[in-house]
Amino acid sequence: MQEDIQNRKRYTQGREENETKRKQGEFWVEAPKKINEEKEENTTIRREENPYLTGDTYECRKRGRLSCRKRGRLKITATFGYNRDKKKGKLQLVVGLLCDELGVPLSIEVFEGNTQDPQTFAPQIKKVAQRFGGKEVTFVGDRGMIKSKQIEALFDETFHYITAITKPQIETLLKAEVFEMGLFDEEIAEVFTDDGLRFILRRNPLRAQQVQSTRDNKLKSVRKRFTRKIQYLQDHSRAHPKTAKKEISGYIEKLGLAKWVTIRYRKRVLILDTDEDELAEISKLDGCYVLKTDLTKEKADKEIIHDRYKDLKLVEWAFRTEKTFHLEIRPVNVRKEKRTRGHVFGVMLAYILVQELTKRWRDIDKTVEEGIKELSQLCAHKVIIDGCFRLNKVPKPRPSSRKLLETAGVRIPEILLCKGISVATRVKLPDKRKLFENK
Repeated sequence: MQEDIQNRKRYTQGREENETKRKQGEFWVEAPKKINEEKEENTTIRREENPYLTGDTYECRKRGRLSCRKRGRLKITATFGYNRDKKKGKLQLVVGLLCDELGVPLSIEVFEGNTQDPQTFAPQIKKVAQRFGGKEVTFVGDRGMIKSKQIEALFDETFHYITAITKPQIETLLKAEVFEMGLFDEEIAEVFTDDGLRFILRRNPLRAQQVQSTRDNKLKSVRKRFTRKIQYLQDHSRAHPKTAKKEISGYIEKLGLAKWVTIRYRKRVLILDTDEDELAEISKLDGCYVLKTDLTKEKADKEIIHDRYKDLKLVEWAFRTEKTFHLEIRPVNVRKEKRTRGHVFGVMLAYILVQELTKRWRDIDKTVEEGIKELSQLCAHKVIIDGCFRLNKVPKPRPSSRKLLETAGVRIPEILLCKGISVATRVKLPDKRKLFENK
């Protein structure tokens, strides 16, 4: 009690000194060291609470504004960064997954939470070249992954690439007459350039319908708000049309329609205008995409290049499966860096098993999740001889479970010998420890 009173007096004295120095032109004086040490100790305790993982860029949640640094040499890779789920104030991790042409994971790597997608690409090039010893490898990535710097890094290792270009880049190439709009009407078109590049052009009609439908729904929403605002101006004589115009204009910009939808007013009447020529110019590239590669025609034709790029959906499916199903890469209930990486690596291995079971159970009318749930009902009978637990006898599975096991290539023994090893769950472990201490 006496020590607390002394600490409080010293802390108050430190604050008074700070105030005096501030008035004299000095900005800061350190408070008593003992108080600072106690605060730092309490802060460290709070930092170690509750890590969770969510998100496609996986995010690691913690309470409050906490640092990721830990005591000792280990450091958590969770940091603040761009969150694809639009969740603010959450610490996160970035996970990079490298797959082969069949979508089977080859490696997985954890990066800092503020790492951009292109920055995760260079380590994969070195990994394939040095660790895997790859030769004449072609990397496939989306338009946000493989850019100019990444292409230069691929050239250094004599690797190739397949990627897509952005809509502004497509418009630039159209203006430069590298290719024409009429090529998008073909099933799959290709264009060769003098510097050895190939462009694969295609229009997806289903995607074009989706974009048009989304645009129509946005315009419908604007018209609905526009009608309500007109009624409001008629019912409220003191309402100013300039304020109504500003509100609807902000909504139009929010929906991304400002290029071809405008609003104006005359006296107290609001007028909504649509520029059909500008709309036609914007919608001409609906559903259109262009692939870019340095592969020659002898190494891969346009159909193979197109199909390999579409195989990126296998990687997206891998991420989706790792976040759901029984794999549950989130939440992460570990704090240290090595254990976090080990957890992510274990999830990748589990996904490989899911892929294999999906392949083997494709002729069975059950999903992998349903099959594992049914197999979890298998049990064993304890056999006690002379008062001692000797072995487990496994009963014969049901026909449906037997078919799942046979298709998966798993054979369950009829008898499991008891080796006297006791495995305790996290819930039962404290009770078993107390029992052991009492003995």
